Formats: sequence, structure tokens, C-alpha cells
Amino acid sequence: MKGMVLAGIDVSADELVVAVEREEQSLPVARFDNDAVGHRKLIRWLTKAGRPVRVCLEATGVYGLELSLALHRAKQMEVMVANPRAIKDFARAFLQRSKTDALDAKAILEFVKRMPFQAWQAPGIEILQLRAVSRRITALTKNLTMEKNRLHASDRCEELTKFIRDDLASHIEHLKQSIRRLGKEALAMIRQSPELRRGFDHLVSVKGIAEASATQILAELSVLPGDMTPRQWVAHAGLDPRHHESGSSIHRPARVTKAGNKYLRSALYMPALVAIQHEPNVRAFYEKLLARGKKPLQAIVAVMRKLLHAIHGMLHHDRDFEGEKFFENRA
Repeated sequence: MKGMVLAGIDVSADELVVAVEREEQSLPVARFDNDAVGHRKLIRWLTKAGRPVRVCLEATGVYGLELSLALHRAKQMEVMVANPRAIKDFARAFLQRSKTDALDAKAILEFVKRMPFQAWQAPGIEILQLRAVSRRITALTKNLTMEKNRLHASDRCEELTKFIRDDLASHIEHLKQSIRRLGKEALAMIRQSPELRRGFDHLVSVKGIAEASATQILAELSVLPGDMTPRQWVAHAGLDPRHHESGSSIHRPARVTKAGNKYLRSALYMPALVAIQHEPNVRAFYEKLLARGKKPLQAIVAVMRKLLHAIHGMLHHDRDFEGEKFFENRA
């Protein structure tokens, strides 16, 4: 590794904290915005010495994927996306007890210096294209809902002319056509890939996950590293509970973090509602939570979380949904 620039990057939603060693000399920790502009600045900074660069970051999913792709495409750049558990255990072995972004970046730097380097394999182009189409459908669907609301409100607004109402109706029809066209394109992409088609078939085996939801869920999950655990999937979706306690008097109810992939979280919501209605074991699990005093929304989020665990098992073991494994109803 002599002559190579080594970098460890701690990734958060808004910022990249970078620890670098160049010519066996540690540089001051640098910080960059976690967006396309920040990624370009980071790459220029790392490669300005003209030396090959070896970078390591954690597999944080939604916050790190775009960065990983940008680094992967850059010249003279090797990228390793390590399992967060491996880095955590490595830092613990070095007796790192404090936790700051700068210390985390330095721990990742030490990890890439001392551990066998495993080059990251970027998701296939068909997976990235599927995700792009799926997210475009999500954006258009959001616009469609807004335009429908505007058209509905126009009946109560005398100032809006017939021309504006007709324009709203025309735009709504255009959005519907675009969503249908993109949906067909997404299904065609899935059918062309045996792996995607197999995962899609497993997803629609759940009573509650139809083609549109299966496409969204599959598109978001397929870009994740294959060694992520179900709990890491849950954290990636922002469905992990966050506890708030202070002293002996403040014990607020746990709430989901929502600090994750909003597309995946949104794609799981309607399937959870429908599964509660039509999948007996899911309904039994939901009703048990209500009986324990959970509020309906809390129980729905718990179903989403457990459903994501089930999907992890289905995709990794190549099996359809089994209600008894989701929840054994002994009533």
C-alpha cells in the first residue's frame, strides 16, 4: 500500500467526515457535504496528489450508496463498503470507547489499513435503472395526489375558471398515463432478470403486496449489500424505535427514527394495512399488539417492521411468504 492514499469516511445524512493518510502521514480530518457537489469536491481532494486512492466506508445504505457509486466511477479509486458490525467490533478491539464522527472516521481508516481489502461490487445497471424508474413513479404519484386535491378544491373556489379546471383534469390524465407506462417498463425490467423476477414473485406471495408495491420494495432492497441483517434493513428504512429517557422522571414513548430510506418506508405502509385486513397471521399479530395497549399507528409500524424481517427471510432463503412463520396464532 506504499504510495497509496488511504481514507476512512464516516457517512451521515448531511455530512461526510473523512480521515486520510497520505505517504504514511495522517492529515487533519476533513468534512464535506453529503450531496453530489460534496462528492465531487471529495474526489478532487483525495486524488489531487495523483496517487491511487483506497477508500472505506460503512454499508449505511441510503446515505452511503450515492457516495459509493460516485467513488466507484472515479479514476484511480478503489472502494470498500464494510459491514458496520465488523467496523464496530474492530474499534472495540482497539479499546475505542468514545464516539464522535471524527473518531469513527479514524477507526474506519485503521480498518482499511489493517484488514483484508474487499473491493465493493456496485449494483448492476438493471437494478439502478429499476430504482430510478420506481422513484420516478413515486414522484409522479405524489404529484397526481396533489393535482387531484387541487381539482377537488376547485369546485369550492369560484375564482378558478373552467380553463384551469380543464387544465388540471388534463394534467391528471397525463400523470396517470405516465405512471402506467413507467409501471410497465419496471415490470419488463424485472422479467428480464431471473434474480429480480424471483424476488418479485416472493414479494407478491404476501397478501397485501401487489405489483406496484413489490416493484417499489424490490427496487429499494436490491441495491443494499447482501450481508445486511434484518435489523439493519429496519434501521435503513427508519423503522427502528428510538427511546428517550432522561434521569428518573422523563420516559417518553418510543418512536420510530424516520432517519432512513423514506421510499422503502412508504412502500411498506399500504402493504401492512392490506395484510392486516387479509392475512390472518398478520391480523392476529396486529390485534395482539392492540390488546397489549399499543395505539393503532404503533401497531401498524410494528407490522411494517416485522414484515420487513419476513421479506429478508423470503429473499435470502428463496421462499414465499408463510403466515405461520410471521406470527403463530395460538388463539
